[in-house]
Amino acid sequence: MKALVTGGGGFLGLAIVRKLLARGDSVRSLTRGNYPELATLGVESVRGDVANLDDVLRAMEGCDVVFHVAAKAGIWGPYQEYYQSNVEGTRHVLQACRTLGVRKLVHTSSPSVVFNGRDMEGVDESAPYPSHYETAYPETKAQAEREVLEANGAELSTTALRPHLIWGPGDNHLIPRLIARARTGRLRRIGKQDHLVDTIYVENAADAHLLAADRLGPGSSAGGKAYFISQGDPWPLWDVINGILAAAGLPPVTRSVPRGVALAAGGLFERTYRILGRTDEPPMTRFLAHQLSTAHWFDISAARRDLGYAPKVSMEEGLQRLKRSFETK
Repeated sequence: MKALVTGGGGFLGLAIVRKLLARGDSVRSLTRGNYPELATLGVESVRGDVANLDDVLRAMEGCDVVFHVAAKAGIWGPYQEYYQSNVEGTRHVLQACRTLGVRKLVHTSSPSVVFNGRDMEGVDESAPYPSHYETAYPETKAQAEREVLEANGAELSTTALRPHLIWGPGDNHLIPRLIARARTGRLRRIGKQDHLVDTIYVENAADAHLLAADRLGPGSSAGGKAYFISQGDPWPLWDVINGILAAAGLPPVTRSVPRGVALAAGGLFERTYRILGRTDEPPMTRFLAHQLSTAHWFDISAARRDLGYAPKVSMEEGLQRLKRSFETK
């Protein structure tokens, strides 16, 4: 295949690129920045932004399949920035697919599109979108996901994957933030109970994307559907976090704050940051407090059935690989 990976220089995007190259596919990446590693791998890079339709058309020319990974992630910031990247950018990808006759689109979504602030235990894809979102990221990702799934048809086969808490060596988002907060003493457990959560090792997430692309086509059972993907092995949240910290040579987090205090602090920080016009991330938000104090693990039987997905790297093996990556730095 000739594949376009939007955001191919990012954490998940690069893992998908490597998997495609390893099996002999030709890869092009649409990226906003300069990523020397892509050049080293022999990947054709197009500098541009999904928020610009001309950039997307230029990058997609001649491609058979698109992995739309690029997005603005985070738990805070101006709504318009998230909308422009996540909604308008996805619309440009869909428009370019139609214009250029691309037949397959795998869209990277998020389980947060159905997160309602309460425990989600063994939830499957029948879970509805909530009527209210506490932050722009899940709201805009939900809108993008809906439009991708609605676009599925005879000319363009689409699917959306919902990887939860992607981690592993090379992570430039989740793990660095955890380590920075732990080193400065700003990482706290929320509440007394340690809830089960799903995560996914980055190589497993990349495998799922390739499997989805291979299953897509006219009449495919995967077309027009969203899928939760994870390790299929939910762990207590703080076992996951402390396992990552241990891999980095840091002590476990033992101190905690009550859930009500964290939620109140999150609301106060949000109001203060809005009044001050600050766009940097507050120390706590209501969305983060809910995420850290609720269970969220998902039924991945649909991905196993329709995509043939089975996580190859276990939690234990992933943590060992992460530890080795820190030791070789």
